[in-house]
Formats: sequence, structure tokens, C-alpha cells
Amino acid sequence: MKALVIDDNELVRDNVAEVLRGEGWEVFEADSAARAFELLADGSWQLVFCDVKLSDSQQAEGYAVLRRFVEEQPDAQIVLMTGHGSAAGALDAVSSGAYDYLMKPFEVSDVMRIAQDVRRAVEKRERPGTTGELPPTPVYTSDIDLVGVSSGFVGVMKMVGRVAATSLPVLITGESGTGKEVVARAIHRRSPRAEGSFVAVNCGAVPSELIESEMFGHVRGAFTGAERDRRGLLQEADGGTILLDEITETTPAFQVKLLRALQEGEIRRVGSNHTISVDVRVIAATNRDVEREVREGRFRQDLFYRLNAVTLHLPPLRERREDVMPLARHFAERAVPGGGPFSFSRDAVRALVSYDWPGNIRELENAVVRAVALCDRLVRPEDLPERVRNAAAAHDAALLQHADVEARAHDAESAAAPAAEEESLVSLSELEGRHIARVLQHTGGNKQAAARLLGIDRTTLQRMIKRHGLDAQGTREGSEGKNGEGKAQAHA
Repeated sequence: MKALVIDDNELVRDNVAEVLRGEGWEVFEADSAARAFELLADGSWQLVFCDVKLSDSQQAEGYAVLRRFVEEQPDAQIVLMTGHGSAAGALDAVSSGAYDYLMKPFEVSDVMRIAQDVRRAVEKRERPGTTGELPPTPVYTSDIDLVGVSSGFVGVMKMVGRVAATSLPVLITGESGTGKEVVARAIHRRSPRAEGSFVAVNCGAVPSELIESEMFGHVRGAFTGAERDRRGLLQEADGGTILLDEITETTPAFQVKLLRALQEGEIRRVGSNHTISVDVRVIAATNRDVEREVREGRFRQDLFYRLNAVTLHLPPLRERREDVMPLARHFAERAVPGGGPFSFSRDAVRALVSYDWPGNIRELENAVVRAVALCDRLVRPEDLPERVRNAAAAHDAALLQHADVEARAHDAESAAAPAAEEESLVSLSELEGRHIARVLQHTGGNKQAAARLLGIDRTTLQRMIKRHGLDAQGTREGSEGKNGEGKAQAHA
């Protein structure tokens, strides 16, 4: 099996290639998109690792490599690597046909996992009478406005890219304000139903006595005020997607009728004896624990199983604080009349990141829009809501208290230290040797990985190992032999 590693950073390229060779792959390397295109014609490739940005230019050449391989070798599994990952980038990559999307620095275990999974899938595909389980290539368009760089949110977007191309029902869970409808729209726009309608209905906002009519429609005279026939929302979404937001707010009676409509693909308008066929993809969303709702009898178990073929959980903003400032800048730029530069003071950034945002993205957007309206292109703490400023002050006070406790503990430890501490001091060379030994032991003798951790090249590391008399495992040369000789004498 052949693998290709494309990256203009020699260290990253060598590290990935070394891991793949350790997994039994025949590995080739390329330092540019042009070289990758030359190798493309040299045969079939099963696995390709490609950096998104392959030169000093601003163009994401990795996506060009991805598109070329998808067109000419659709069986090849392409993994995009990037040091500037984002949720939108993950969604675009997977929707364009990428097998995975890795954000640097990633772990050796990530490369090993992908190599092993692809090998198993290829072997199964090439086995007579079987087909591989590699994901289909979804339709790619770039029209989603998703902001986020945290690993949790990027992981959700990778799953969105994979599930969008299917017709599976999806259940999106998460606290209020985490962006469930935005993700539902992203699924629709990346799906084969993108040309159809996207209908969003908040089930909790529709009175229980009207929701059946809203969803299924009614005929003239079905009830008081029904002066004409009316199409339901499921029929409006025919050929497209419907989002049933806050699905757990519905009554058990309606849940029975919805389950039947989803199973049979048919609806019956209120007051009618005739059924109408509908072809709708259902995405449900809720801010509650659905399994608890099922256990407590408020939500039907059979409907739950029908809706959650794929479950996506959106983490709250307090669990992905690295997304706060990208989102804040995005909302600020969108709110500034006429666009132009906009910035946040250092204290404002600390306040925004310190706050827990119980209202999540919706609360953050409101706070930023308010601040933009009150300031002159520079947001300061006084422009933010009082609750945000108070949270920052409490956070700073907690940090000062913690620092004070640590300082007192350090002073007590220093006072108790022996006066002869100077005797334990060693030379800088000895410290260097000990540190290199520890790193080599940590990497299990992998010199390439050790060099990466130390921030030096492999040649320099080899020179330092020799200078300090170490072996590949970080042990002083000769010490193992002496220990072994002693053990042998004792045994004798």
C-alpha cells in the first residue's frame, strides 16, 4: 500500500512518513503541490497526507491537491493537515471528500489510527465479494458561515461533513444558544437536498392544540376558522429538510402521529381521509437530555430511536473558550457600519474570555453588538455588560489569591530547605545531558520525535547524544553493561 506525504515543512513531513513506514506503508514524500501532481500519475495511492498551506502564498494549495486527487483517484483517502484549523475548514475539507482533517500539532497516535483504519477498509474493499466502508464523497459548496477553532467544535463539523451527504435523520443536542439551527442549515446545504426547501419550526412555540395542523395541514371546515385548505410544514419541506427544534416540548399524542408520518412517508391533513406522500429529511434539535426525557415518560422511546440515527452534541461556549474571540471579532465586523478595522482592548479580551456565557453564542453576539454600538471601533471593558465585567473581576481576584497561596507555600519550602543546597547544583552541560536522556526515554528511543520535542534537528540531537555518552534509550553508555555484569556475578 502506497502513501504520499505532502508538506513543505521537512520536519513534519519526515515525522508523518516515519510513522507510516512503521505501520508498513510504502511512503513517498513531496514538498509542493506541483511535485504531488507529478507523483499523482505514477500509480494509485491509497493514503495521502497533505498540508493545507504549501508555500508562503496565501492560497490554500492543499485544497487544490484534494480536489485533484478526488477527481482522478477517488479511492485515495486524503487527510488535510493545518496549523490554522477552523470549524469551517473542517466542514469544507470533509465535504470536499477529505477522509480527515488534522490540526497541528497532532499526535503520533492520530496518524497511526488513520493508517490502520484506511488499511483495514482497503483490504476489505479489495476482498472478493465485499465492498469497503469508506465514506462517500459529499457534494462540496462553500456557503456556510461557521466560526470556531476549538478541537471540540471542529470535531463536530467533521461529523457534519460526513453525515450531510446521507439521508439519515440527525438529532442535534446542546444548550440554548449553541447554534443548533446554524448546524442544521449547514447539513442541509451540504446535502443532495440543498436545492429543496429548508423549513425550521420551533415546536415549543406552537400551541399543542395547533401543532398537528401546523405540521400536517388541514382541509376547509376541519375546525372553526379553517376557511380554506392549508398545506402543512412537512409538505412545504417535501424534497428538502425540516428542522424540528425543541422536539422534546411536543405532547405524546403528537409524537405518535409524527412517528407514523416518518415511518410511512405519508401525512394526513386534519379533517381529511386522504394521505399525501412526502419525502423529507428530518433534523431534530433539543436543549434537554433526551434519554432522561424518555426514562421519565415525557418522550416516546420509539420516536427517539427514529430520530437519532446520528447524534451531534454542540459543546457550550464555556467549554471552548478559544472560540470566544474569533466569534466576537466576527460579530463586531458584521455589526460595524461600512466595515473597516475593529479591535478589542486587552482588558476587554480578558473579560470576554473569563465569562462563562450561560446564554452561549447568542448571549455573546448580543454583548458584542451592544459594545460596538457604545464604542468607537475599540471595545473596552466599560462597553461590555456589567455581568461580564464582574466575572472578569472575580476571575482576577481568584488568580491573585491562588498566586498568593503558591507564593507562601514556596517561601515555606525555601525556608525549610537545607543550607547546603549549593552542593546539589550541577553544570549546564550536566543539565543538558539529563534533559536529553529524559526526552529519549519519553519517546521510547524515537530520535525523530525527541528532536521535535527538543526543537532541534535530528543531526544536532545525534551529536548531543554522542557528546553526553547516551544510547538511543537515554541510558549512559556502559552503565547497562556494568549492571548486567554485576547481575551475572551475583547469579554465579
